[in-house]
Amino acid sequence: MAGRAAPKLETFDWPRDRRAQAETRTCDWPECNEAGEHRAPKSRDKLNDYQWFCLNHIREFNRAWNYFAGMSDDEVEADVRRDTTWERPTWRLGGNGAYRPEHFADPLGIFRGAAASANGQGGQPVRPPISAEEERAYLTLGLEYPVSAADLKARYKVLVKEYHPDANRGDKAAEDRLKDINAAYRVLRDSVEAGA
Repeated sequence: MAGRAAPKLETFDWPRDRRAQAETRTCDWPECNEAGEHRAPKSRDKLNDYQWFCLNHIREFNRAWNYFAGMSDDEVEADVRRDTTWERPTWRLGGNGAYRPEHFADPLGIFRGAAASANGQGGQPVRPPISAEEERAYLTLGLEYPVSAADLKARYKVLVKEYHPDANRGDKAAEDRLKDINAAYRVLRDSVEAGA
């Protein structure tokens, strides 16, 4: 490959090329033959489809443009709401499992809506710090702090009946869930007995 000349790189002059393109485009305003250098959307439904205007007519267009023209108050409100979240779906706090109070240690009762103070006044017991293993066990069994030994045992019996392999025809997922339930029960049983 020796002896071949390197290809010549072409440069692109944005202002000159853009000017040349604008000179070939005429203003879309009726009876105007000036160069259309400024773009504007054709309608609210076609924001990426443009019409081109000269400087005087783009000013006129901008003065008269009303994105919400022809929309009812409810449609305007819905459009503004969609735009505040960049047109992405949102959920209410607490819906779809996005937030559950039992996922947080909340000694002040803030997430539960209670005006509890640091010393436990306010109607809800202050939950002492617990290990991550105990937290997972509470979630696995679907329990909330505090739990008594009797409540723990009753919940365990219900879950064992529900996920036992005999009741689920040997379903592997139910068997795995039962193993998690057994492990969680042992963790909380030891914790409740130690606290008693």
